[in-house]
Amino acid sequence: MITVVDYGMGNLRNVRRAFESLGEEVLITASEDAIAAAGTLVLPGVGAFGEAVRRIDGLGLRAPLLHHVEQGRPLLGICLGMQLLFGKSEESPGAEGLGILDGTVKRFAEGLHVPHIGWNDVVPLRPSPLFPDGPGVFYFVHSYYAPTSEWTVATTDYGITYSAAIQRENVYGVQFHPEKSEKVGLGLLREFVAATDYTRHA
Repeated sequence: MITVVDYGMGNLRNVRRAFESLGEEVLITASEDAIAAAGTLVLPGVGAFGEAVRRIDGLGLRAPLLHHVEQGRPLLGICLGMQLLFGKSEESPGAEGLGILDGTVKRFAEGLHVPHIGWNDVVPLRPSPLFPDGPGVFYFVHSYYAPTSEWTVATTDYGITYSAAIQRENVYGVQFHPEKSEKVGLGLLREFVAATDYTRHA
C-alpha cells in the first residue's frame, strides 16, 4: 500500500489517481498511527513552506515522519514535499523543515519569471532507480528550488542548475510533479515503487 500524507496542502487526488493507475492501493491519511505503520510514504505538497511546517506540526506528524525515515522505510517527497525534507527555506525564515537533509531551499533570482511553470528537461547526474532510461521531460510549478548537493541525482535548468531530484538511501524527492507529467511521470512512480520494494514493510 502507498500511504499519502494529508496535511491539507497536497495535490492528493492526482497523486492517488497516478498510483492507482499503476495498480497500487492508496491510503490518504493524516493519522499519526497510520503514518507510523506505513510501508511506503508519499509526502506531496503545494503552497508555502512555513504553512506546511505549521500544519505538519499541528497534526503531530513530524515524529512519525522522522521515525519512518529512521527505520529505513521509503519516502517520496513531491514538489513542496521534497523541499520539506530540508531544514530551512528562504520562503519562510524561522520555519524548521523536517531536516532529513541539510541545506536551505532558495528563491529564484530576480529577473526570472516565478513561479517556474511548465515542462523542463531533467538530466540524471548519477545512477538512480528513478531514471533507468536516462533524461526525461517533466512538469514543474514552483518558485523555490533546492541547490545541487551530495544528494542530487538529477538536475534541471531555469536560470540556474538546481536539484530536480534527490536521493539519500530510501528517501527520494522530486521537484517536479510526476502525477502531472503524463507517461514519463507514471514511469517514474512505477520505478519508485519497484525499487523500494515496499511489500517488505507492509
